[in-house]
Amino acid sequence: MLKRRIFSYISKDLEKKMVFIAGPRQCGKTTLARSLSPKESQEYYNWDFGENRKKLLQYILNPDVLIWIFDEIHKYKSWKNWLKGVYDKFHDQKKILVTGSAKLDLYSRGGDSLQGRYFLYRLHPVTLSELVGNEFSEDFSWFQDFSHTQKIQEALVQLLQRGGFPEPLLATSQRDTDRWRMNYSSRLIQEDIRDLENVSDLGKMELLYEHCPELVGSPLSINNLRTHLEVAHKTLERWITIFEKTYSVFRIPPLEGKVIKAIKKEQKLYLWDWSRVTDEGARFENCIAVHLLRWCHFMEDIYGKKAELRYFRTRMGHEVDFVVMLNHKPYAAIEVKLKQKPIDKNMFYFLERFKVPYAFQVSLHGEDNYITQKEAKTAIHSMPGWRFLQNLP
Repeated sequence: MLKRRIFSYISKDLEKKMVFIAGPRQCGKTTLARSLSPKESQEYYNWDFGENRKKLLQYILNPDVLIWIFDEIHKYKSWKNWLKGVYDKFHDQKKILVTGSAKLDLYSRGGDSLQGRYFLYRLHPVTLSELVGNEFSEDFSWFQDFSHTQKIQEALVQLLQRGGFPEPLLATSQRDTDRWRMNYSSRLIQEDIRDLENVSDLGKMELLYEHCPELVGSPLSINNLRTHLEVAHKTLERWITIFEKTYSVFRIPPLEGKVIKAIKKEQKLYLWDWSRVTDEGARFENCIAVHLLRWCHFMEDIYGKKAELRYFRTRMGHEVDFVVMLNHKPYAAIEVKLKQKPIDKNMFYFLERFKVPYAFQVSLHGEDNYITQKEAKTAIHSMPGWRFLQNLP
């Protein structure tokens, strides 16, 4: 069984406060939650199960266990007040773990505040380092060469083809993976989104979801989408926001700065399930994006450091795929290539204007691994994708 990176941190934090585990549906939240303690010491309540729902509404909670696990409780309209009452009464007696396939920190706003009562963890799809069982670098200051590189390369191929969701990733056949993916979008929209949001046209919303893989990696134009789907601009913006809140897609904004004429509003869109992207280059870029976002969330959830993922693009067309921000300052620049090439000139352009500790050019195909300082103040490390990803959380 895969051991998820945040397991030990959650175990420690449960001794102090409630813990929220949020993330995409079927990314392993329930499995992780139930593995934190022996089954006889826990009671699991899922809001989607009618019998569990009745118990929760009537406050019929098992007093003889150590930990209560509340799954999908955010689908209850008054869940914040309900959970606040349970925590205030029992937090010195029970460990409380809350999981959900939506951004619980967003759905917890309003009503009685839960602030100060919980730690939030975001569980991502499986990363390459988790899949192969490697240790990881908590920053970009070192990159170690692991043995069994063939194993890691094969794991990346598997990850790119099947995505990072445990069930399709570890399925015994590609057929089972394809069947899982075919049903995923309808379950997401017909169950999760229907239960959380008031959407009148779920059919067109599903069409938008199916169209999202074609949008990966390019600046997102709502106006072009509006023409394609014949839906109002405001409606499309709301639907994409709902997709973000339910961990279907995420957007990254451009980096702004006084020293450049940067674009300010055009965001780029990526999928949590990169396996849905058919173009090989865009799929690899999406995979890198999820891994980098995972690093940002890891830094925030574990260490309390402000971390953001952005991209760089000027009005003149200079572009670097990703810029990792740490404590509001550029920390690392990452350019992604399908095939290994000489260092992109846009990386040099960027590094001339921003002081960044680390810079990488990462390729899917190619094995050269070298560092250059030519024409740049910051050393640029060109390396294969598997070598880069195996060092991230």
